[in-house]
Amino acid sequence: MPEKDAGSFVQVKAPKFQLSFFHPRYWLTWLSIIILYLISWLPYRLQMWLGKGVGRLLYYVLKSRRKVAQRNIELSFPDLSAKEREQLVKANLDSAGMALFETGMGWWWPDWRVKKLSRVVGYEHVEQILAKGKGVFGLVIHNMNLEMNCRVIGLKHPSVAFYRRHNNPLMEYMQYHGRARSNKYLINKRAVGDMLKALNHQELGLYFPDQDYGPKRCEFVPFFAVKETATTTGTLLFASQANCETVFLLPLRTDKGYEVHILPGLEDFPSGDDKLDVSRINKRIEEMVLKAPEQYLWMHKRFKTRPEHTPESLY
Repeated sequence: MPEKDAGSFVQVKAPKFQLSFFHPRYWLTWLSIIILYLISWLPYRLQMWLGKGVGRLLYYVLKSRRKVAQRNIELSFPDLSAKEREQLVKANLDSAGMALFETGMGWWWPDWRVKKLSRVVGYEHVEQILAKGKGVFGLVIHNMNLEMNCRVIGLKHPSVAFYRRHNNPLMEYMQYHGRARSNKYLINKRAVGDMLKALNHQELGLYFPDQDYGPKRCEFVPFFAVKETATTTGTLLFASQANCETVFLLPLRTDKGYEVHILPGLEDFPSGDDKLDVSRINKRIEEMVLKAPEQYLWMHKRFKTRPEHTPESLY
């Protein structure tokens, strides 16, 4: 990945390999990478079987994250019985185990192997926006198969996306180049201007509006059964300031492999009413989550930020 990509409008500083990565402090990281790489060459069905087994182990080992998932599901689906909620939690941890091996698949599989197990549905919505001379602002939900489905969408249309840098320099190198393998480049989550430039130059930019990014630039609107959920208004900033139109992207793991569904964006968006607009986004995200609720990232503290009049934690 060159430092200068996608023309001359965005400077991309992709991490470079360093001799210091051979220092003993990285040996355990190297061991993990090598094991994951070797496993990635196993048959797909075997990897998913192993992943499900890892997920069963995670259920007992990652107690704190399991409790977050349990609480999120309890808050979001109060009408489910205790047994139904616990079944969903266990299926969610199974999906987390599979996501571990999907990371290796997404980072290192050759293109032919990815294509064999994947498809993109609804790409015509991207084509229609590009035909207007506009960028495509893709709103993606945090399903745990993202590492693999980033490759899937990239093989159809190389994209740019926000990401969070890894604290471990060796893992940052592997993460960046793995995720960018079939895509153009990644943008640090704080580099708002770079995403605006990319959209103005008719790129497909990927953004994740479904996490709790704190009290700044947010509105408290419903998300499932939680009536006041901190929801970013950053989506509205990009949609209003860049020459673009929005679509929604639903990444799925299916019995046959992987699918990315590209869905139409919202009409009259943004409307100028921030609370209404982010409410509409959350409603669409709910619909996408319900297509495969066990695949969603319930282990994130989605309801951590609370409004000032009800500051007590839901966790």
